[in-house]
Amino acid sequence: MARRKRSSSMLQKAVLRAAGISSIDPNLDLGNGLNLLAYSALIETMRTKENAYNSALSNLDKLYREMLQTEKELGDMTEHMLMGVGSRYGKSSVEYGMAGGVPKNQRQRRLRGESPTANSPQPPIVSFNGNGNGKKPAAAN
Repeated sequence: MARRKRSSSMLQKAVLRAAGISSIDPNLDLGNGLNLLAYSALIETMRTKENAYNSALSNLDKLYREMLQTEKELGDMTEHMLMGVGSRYGKSSVEYGMAGGVPKNQRQRRLRGESPTANSPQPPIVSFNGNGNGKKPAAAN
């Protein structure tokens, strides 16, 4: 998802204000550095900085997409490297373990429904009527 580009409402307001002031007098000077020339220069500086910022965001988005693609390629190659070591030395070899795999003869088989961290015992499930809801069956007439 692309980052949201910035658009300055202050810049838009300043451009409209400059156009209005220019229609009064293109060489208007209000003293203390308040003149149309300085105002227009500051507007252009802001426009340039906003464009640079938005371009930087676009470049950042591009770099991010490229990084994600490279990360995917790295993950694929990492998997292929481990499969290659398993193919050459066997999945029960020491070399396979050294490459980061779990040797086949050291894997622990889990029972169905058992969590990967089954070191702690699970509490027993109590069922009175065999349907798993824990309620006693109603007396039959």
